[in-house]
Amino acid sequence: MKLFLIPLLLLVVLPRIDARETSTNFLLITVDDMSSDSVGVFGNPIPGITPNIDRLASEGLRFEHGHVTVAICQPCRAVWMTGRYPHNSGAFGFDEIRAGVPTLPEALQKAGYRTGLMAKHGHVVPSRAAAFDEIVPARDLRNGRSPELFGKRAAQFFAAAKKEGKPFFLMANSQDPHRPFIGSKQEAAAKKRDKRNKSHQYGGGFPDDKIIYTPAEIPVPGFLPDLPNIRQELAEYYSSVHRADAITGAVLKALDEAGLRENTLVMFLSDHGMPLPFAKTNCWHHSTHTPWIIRWPGKVKAGSHDKKHVVGGVDLTPTVLDALGLPSFDGADGRSFLPVLAGEEQEERDFAFAHINTIASKKAYTMRAVIGRDYRYLWNGWHDGKKTFRNESLSGLSWKAMTEAAKSKPEIAERVEFYSKRVPEEFYHDRRDPNSLRNLIKAPEQKARVKKLQALLRKHMENTGDPQLKKLP
Repeated sequence: MKLFLIPLLLLVVLPRIDARETSTNFLLITVDDMSSDSVGVFGNPIPGITPNIDRLASEGLRFEHGHVTVAICQPCRAVWMTGRYPHNSGAFGFDEIRAGVPTLPEALQKAGYRTGLMAKHGHVVPSRAAAFDEIVPARDLRNGRSPELFGKRAAQFFAAAKKEGKPFFLMANSQDPHRPFIGSKQEAAAKKRDKRNKSHQYGGGFPDDKIIYTPAEIPVPGFLPDLPNIRQELAEYYSSVHRADAITGAVLKALDEAGLRENTLVMFLSDHGMPLPFAKTNCWHHSTHTPWIIRWPGKVKAGSHDKKHVVGGVDLTPTVLDALGLPSFDGADGRSFLPVLAGEEQEERDFAFAHINTIASKKAYTMRAVIGRDYRYLWNGWHDGKKTFRNESLSGLSWKAMTEAAKSKPEIAERVEFYSKRVPEEFYHDRRDPNSLRNLIKAPEQKARVKKLQALLRKHMENTGDPQLKKLP
């Protein structure tokens, strides 16, 4: 892979970013459970699946090597909002951030920003609700899935900020394409529960949308076998991806109509990969790789594609604070990549780190990973040869299809066994093998690289005070 060379002209055309932009607004748009290559500009071949996200990328910068720190909904967001690894914030899994740990919404509110949160409110600093001047719960947005309602409520929020004469921070969280997918049996069951019990988590109902893709026309990720029921579930998933794009477009349209586009820093990313086997709740490429896009008129060159720097979710808050001219957090683990937004090269941007601790079921599946531009090393601290991995991704059609096919197809049986039990260590060439199909941990030609990444992981765990260090081989 060729390194991304910054043309000298770029450094002349773009002004150096001045970290004293206290009147700059910040709009953070997130999507739930969307793999990076589900987005058109990140490689999805389905025509027109994400026109709004693609347009945003054309207006700003997208990262080739952007990764979340934890590929699970709530702990991922805790990392985003604190700039700390889970063991340093207390939010190992579905936990509250430890008292005394500063968060981004609190810092921006204190700095005079009008702060707002749309959907995923139970997963974003749940112990710090007072940090948001306005919270729009998911149920008021048709369970976080209505483009129309996202646009309407975003417009109201922007109008209120203008009336108050305040800069704003709005975090708009699409709950698509998280399960239940459009047209799925899970969605049908959720709709029935909604009619019987309005206090249910899905009490807000769902938009009356239909599957817009046929199983035959959708791409099957290389980490999944090509089976009819997997294609069916992917058709439902990609339909939900398209709606997530519509939500993104509705919020951006409201921003434009409010006349706030030119003075707003926009970030877009997903909290992790799709909720199917070999993606969400793990540390593989399709678990952590996120479609990270940043638009900042007059500051970030439109149509930029950074292929050199590796950035992680732990860097989000340090970068935002730096961009807005606010003090950094004491105890933060992440580091601002503001120079990269100005088209400059930044040293020590060669690796990011991923963590898994406890999942939604409260079960512990300790994992750590070192992620470079080309290679990835994983340590499965939970592996003992007996314990079985289970997560929410196994609840739909795909895993059932795989386990059924495994009865007659040895190659699928091998994948099912590997997913369930794992091995102590994994090493992949992400560029050549993004689907993590060939574990190179014992390949003689990779011995030196494996040792290097093992040493980097140990140093990372030592430097951050990771309590799992004592278990590292």
